[in-house]
Amino acid sequence: MSAAEFAAGGQTDARDGEVDAKAIFGFWVYLMTDCVLFAGLFATYAVLRDNTFGGPAGYQIFNMPEVLVETLVLLMSSFTCGLGVLAARSNRTSQVLGWFAATFVLGLVFLTIELTDFQSLVTQGNSWTRSGFLSAYFTLVGTHGLHITIGLLWMAVLVVRILKTGLTRGNVRRLTLLSLFWHFLDLVWIFIFTIVYLMGAARV
Repeated sequence: MSAAEFAAGGQTDARDGEVDAKAIFGFWVYLMTDCVLFAGLFATYAVLRDNTFGGPAGYQIFNMPEVLVETLVLLMSSFTCGLGVLAARSNRTSQVLGWFAATFVLGLVFLTIELTDFQSLVTQGNSWTRSGFLSAYFTLVGTHGLHITIGLLWMAVLVVRILKTGLTRGNVRRLTLLSLFWHFLDLVWIFIFTIVYLMGAARV
């Protein structure tokens, strides 16, 4: 390799590194705006959690064993997502596809449990229109579920892209951003599990 080619390669790496840094910084800014969104939803829930208006309270409708399964499934999906990113940085395509396939399945299981729970509540007459508490509950948990759905769609698109183009630097960057998003949703769920379900079940 000539000195000119070596210098050009170094400049390309520097530019790619700058693109990666800007993308990650920009995504952190987005996550901060999402934090503000969820903070507002948590605040609304805290205000309305006792406004049942003759309807059921949390401890009367929450299925804690089911919620615990949801939590464990989402935590496991965050773990497999992290392993997928590590495999991507080591350029192990088959492992990346395997770990993200596992993450997708776990995320789908989580979403299915959540939607089944929503359907059960609505069937019992406990929809979001019955009380302020239920409106806040459906909005907070449903917004998190919507984010999970977006994450799953993003994951599916990235897997297809990797199958077509391989583990390019751009694809690794996109997987890194996806993992940040997924870990963020995991963290938000921990707060939902604690504030909504544990405190609600304990009648605090």
